[in-house]
Amino acid sequence: MPSTTAFLLLSALIFTVGLVGVTVRRNMITVLMSLELMLNAVNINLVAFSQRFSSLEGHVFPVFIICIAAGEAAVGLAIIIQLYRLKSTVNVDEVTELNG
Repeated sequence: MPSTTAFLLLSALIFTVGLVGVTVRRNMITVLMSLELMLNAVNINLVAFSQRFSSLEGHVFPVFIICIAAGEAAVGLAIIIQLYRLKSTVNVDEVTELNG
């Protein structure tokens, strides 16, 4: 069984890749996928610490996070589809309707 440190390093790497994807990419679908990567990195952290401290809550809580992430992805994709129908683009920089 790999150590907790290995899981934490993997989680940090995945979270960093997701963070770079959110900050650098301009495509909304790529940003949404990067957010999902970041949520999965948090899940890996929860399970790693749960395994380390022999706690059941850390194994159950990621299931709820995955369910919420599925709903978030569905709503996000629906918004992106409607935006593409209206603007013919999914570029974050070209959508400025909500700027105040």
